[in-house]
Amino acid sequence: MSDSAAAAPPQSAGPWRLAALDPAGALALVVGGQGGVGAALAAGLAQRHPQATVRLSARQPAAADVLALDLQDEATIEAAAQRLAQDLAARQQSLRTLVLASGFLHHAGAGPERSWRQLDPAYLQQAFAVNAIGPALVIKHFFPLLARSGPVLAAFLSARVGSIGDNALGGWYGYRASKAALNQLVRTSAIELKRHNRDAVCVALHPGTVDTALSQPFAKTGLRVRPPEQAAAEMLDALAAFGPTHSGQFFAYDGSNVPW
Repeated sequence: MSDSAAAAPPQSAGPWRLAALDPAGALALVVGGQGGVGAALAAGLAQRHPQATVRLSARQPAAADVLALDLQDEATIEAAAQRLAQDLAARQQSLRTLVLASGFLHHAGAGPERSWRQLDPAYLQQAFAVNAIGPALVIKHFFPLLARSGPVLAAFLSARVGSIGDNALGGWYGYRASKAALNQLVRTSAIELKRHNRDAVCVALHPGTVDTALSQPFAKTGLRVRPPEQAAAEMLDALAAFGPTHSGQFFAYDGSNVPW
């Protein structure tokens, strides 16, 4: 979601390739890979990089190869990381790409606040649990598995409304604050990840407004709403252009910088 309509993405000049998925035995993991955006990102990665392995995680896996991972339960995050580590060793693969595509905006009876009068501790806790604390624990347990040399990419789906500098409308306290917290986690972990692998890229990425259950109740006139497949293609185009100098930054799906 965004405060204003985003600019149209640039047109691709040719085939895009994520360098992180070029090495032999490269593996990509999409956390939240059974959701609308996550599934589209996983499908896009698999289509663009048939030589790589694409794995998914979900709270309720639909297939045996999908890792069971609940962002609100650290035990499941740790267990998923341990399982992936065992699989990587057994199959002689390396974790090269990690995409976190899960997020929380609303559920039945609770949605983003229009005023401080609507601030609710339960909603705030849920927003921070999924949008900030869960991703922090993914960093804790999965970043050690990322390859220590060669190209590596970690991307976290954030939101333009999490930008403090871009906030001109107010409201949406919990979602804004939890995504701002995620952005700081990305920025901080990018610094440490660089010590783990100097070629690593770690970014926060605003997906724009996507036609999924998360954003459907809040799509407004003037917003550029895209189907998940188109949004995923645009984000993968942007990610494919990033290198180590882009690490620790916040971008939109069209590759433009978003202010913190």
